[in-house]
Amino acid sequence: MAVAEELGIGVDVVLYMKEPPDQVLLSRIAEGIDGPVEDLVRKDSQFRKLDLDPDDYVGDADAVVELLARRKALLQRPVLVRGDIGGGGPLTSCVGRPKDKLYDFLGGRP
Repeated sequence: MAVAEELGIGVDVVLYMKEPPDQVLLSRIAEGIDGPVEDLVRKDSQFRKLDLDPDDYVGDADAVVELLARRKALLQRPVLVRGDIGGGGPLTSCVGRPKDKLYDFLGGRP
């Protein structure tokens, strides 16, 4: 959010824990991801506690979407999305880590 404000770009923020994306939206985000689809999954302590194997998600959009539909807290953040998330058209998406990716995706530099 701070990067968008710094660049003077308006954004809509979706609080994914309060308004989790459904499986259809997750699929659209995964299809439009700029980078490996497995980057959408946080490999944090909860991921390890669930005894998940990161290799199970490498290049497998269906597995990533299924996991995130069941475990919304494992969605990496921030995820930036271009396009109409309420529609059915294609989306372009990006995981905003490292921070430089935010600038690249938003089309500007400080």
